Amino acid sequence: MTADLTDPIFSDEEAARKHFEALRWPEGPICPFCGTIDDAHELQGASTRKGLYKCHGCQKPFTATIGTLYERSHIPLHKWLLATHLMAASKKGISAHQLWRMLGFGSYRTAWFMAHRIREGMRELKPAGKLGGPGKPVEADETYVGGKEKNKHKSKRNKRNIGGQGKEIAFALVERGGSVRSFHVPEVAAKTLRPILKAQIDAASTLNTDDAGQYRHMHKDFAKHEVVNHGIGEYVRGNAHSNTVEGYFAIFKRGIMGTYHHVSPQHLKRYLGEFDFRYNERMGLGVSDKARAEKAVKGVAGKRLTYRQPHQKSAPEAAV
Repeated sequence: MTADLTDPIFSDEEAARKHFEALRWPEGPICPFCGTIDDAHELQGASTRKGLYKCHGCQKPFTATIGTLYERSHIPLHKWLLATHLMAASKKGISAHQLWRMLGFGSYRTAWFMAHRIREGMRELKPAGKLGGPGKPVEADETYVGGKEKNKHKSKRNKRNIGGQGKEIAFALVERGGSVRSFHVPEVAAKTLRPILKAQIDAASTLNTDDAGQYRHMHKDFAKHEVVNHGIGEYVRGNAHSNTVEGYFAIFKRGIMGTYHHVSPQHLKRYLGEFDFRYNERMGLGVSDKARAEKAVKGVAGKRLTYRQPHQKSAPEAAV
């Protein structure tokens, strides 16, 4: 089921507020100060803003946006909901420039900051528990993100010389038929990757990797370790392969190159979180665009971003 973009929640502030309250408070208003559930009344009056409640317990006023990414935002709530739906429904992402044009903001910076707030909400919505389990295959692989250093201006070149390219590294774990968890890591080395593997994957799982050296001794930590030798052109041997995680990286790379064009190291973890969220809540697992967007909206609780908006004239993401 897809969301109807003509739905009033995307254009009418009162409809958007009621929709958000229903998602955040399915059992009635919850006071963010004392935790009382469904024991408050909405304040009325010509000078009182809509959606302001007063708790009967602690007598403090509150709204549904307190303690969320939307708190103190001057952006209308219906635009937050539309932006969240567009980001949740776009398989390869949607750039801040596109949001800027579609939502009619006066400033690109507003759209950029808004998109990062939404990504932060998505980033924390990871499935609980460890990946895999008895007999279940989990694949691990890494990829490099960023353009070639020789094509960059000298002042923009990465001082870290990863593989001669100075790129950033994304490391991902994918349970076949299940979810993904990806990480921005400083290096491709066993001492860096092994703690992540042990913390994120059930020890009874079958780990699938290529023949890279950093995975050489991982059989000690898991029930089984299947390796395919890419060096001799081997990509599948029975059930041993890393094609699932490579497929995930293919979607991620198409998004980076085709939609965002450039991602700064500072924010790479948020872009990874965005792509992880869409993969974990994909149509193949029975999640509709509407349900995915609603879950992303629910994820705004308890999160605030306070870092500065960009001041430079050039965009953190290239225009598309």
